[in-house]
Amino acid sequence: MATLKITILKAKALKNDKHKIRIAVCHKQDTSYIATRFIIDSLSQFKDGQVVKRSDASIINMKLRNLLNDYQDKLDKIENQELYTSTQLKAMLQRKLKDNSSLTFGEVCSTYIKELQESNRTNYAKSIEFNSKRFKEFIRGDIQLSEITPEIISGYGLFLKNKYKLSEASIGILMRNTKTIINIGVKRFMIKYDFHPFINFKIRSAEIREVDIPLETFNKIRLSEPKERHLIVAHDLFLLSFYLGGINLIDLLSLDFKNNEISYTRIKSHRTTQIHNQIKFAIPTQAKQIAGKWMNRRNGKLDFRYKFSYPNFSRYVTRSLKSLAKDLGIEDKIIFYSARKSFAQYASEIGIPDAIIDYCLGHSSNSRGIIRYYTKIRQKQAEIAINRVIDYVNNPSKYEEYINMRADIMMMKE
Repeated sequence: MATLKITILKAKALKNDKHKIRIAVCHKQDTSYIATRFIIDSLSQFKDGQVVKRSDASIINMKLRNLLNDYQDKLDKIENQELYTSTQLKAMLQRKLKDNSSLTFGEVCSTYIKELQESNRTNYAKSIEFNSKRFKEFIRGDIQLSEITPEIISGYGLFLKNKYKLSEASIGILMRNTKTIINIGVKRFMIKYDFHPFINFKIRSAEIREVDIPLETFNKIRLSEPKERHLIVAHDLFLLSFYLGGINLIDLLSLDFKNNEISYTRIKSHRTTQIHNQIKFAIPTQAKQIAGKWMNRRNGKLDFRYKFSYPNFSRYVTRSLKSLAKDLGIEDKIIFYSARKSFAQYASEIGIPDAIIDYCLGHSSNSRGIIRYYTKIRQKQAEIAINRVIDYVNNPSKYEEYINMRADIMMMKE
């Protein structure tokens, strides 16, 4: 359950060294802050949640208590608080209930874009922003959420097809982004529809990216010994992703390798309303050896002495991986995501249960049926699975008989 308290942030002093008084929204070991209009001249004027040593202290404290009570009343009305992050609760508290019906599509987009940027999901933020511009172009301005109808959504789809001649896949991406914003409005109680705007519009499912690579290709990368630094970085990060259960690059760079095990929640899911899936397992020996080469001894994180932004570093790794594949004479398409897809593919080939593969990948189990809520995948199962996949790529002949037998069984079922 979320809690509220009056506080200040010492690290957020104003330019004149004064401090704003804030309302702290504490939830799930995370805290967000709502700035108030009240300012104190120095830290000595604030103690135990109250303003002191000022002639107007009693008046300010009374107004702060009233403000805190107003926020608490709003917080008490929010159901299923466990589904939200502290940032989302903060946004819901700041929003005046009487103004919900007047919130526009563009305003909700702007709020969500800020949340994505705060969680380093910059590419998705840009995608949401791009769709917002296209939607506003279609509407010729902005529009209140309450005014978006199934007819408008159908018209937007035709607009994208007729004016920009987009493919079904591209239209699907933009329409999914549009639906995301509308669903945020619904889930955060900004709007309530009698008929959801997408009730008559079917978004074509995105095609699954076939970027897993043959085992022979993976081993060619694994056994290579590049000499140039940028190729070594790409080689090591690619293998680290694979050895750590197909972890994404942004999550990999956030890990602390000082301990013998890792525990993390995918950054991608930090700002969603789903209950987060924590991934935890012991670090395989192969991953320890690679991480040890690059680990910053102070914070335990990987440090490649690359001082630019994450998007730039991601592009740097992608280009370097492409160069490595070219040097090795590999014709298969290789991207960083191939490590994740290949881990899942190899795990499936050697009979690792889907539930355990999902755990390693950090996938939500919401679409797998109610039984998944009662079946917890234990850490030890993930460790066994990861080590077995690593053993498979090192010794594929050990598993050849099993894979052939499994293939025969599948053919018999058909």
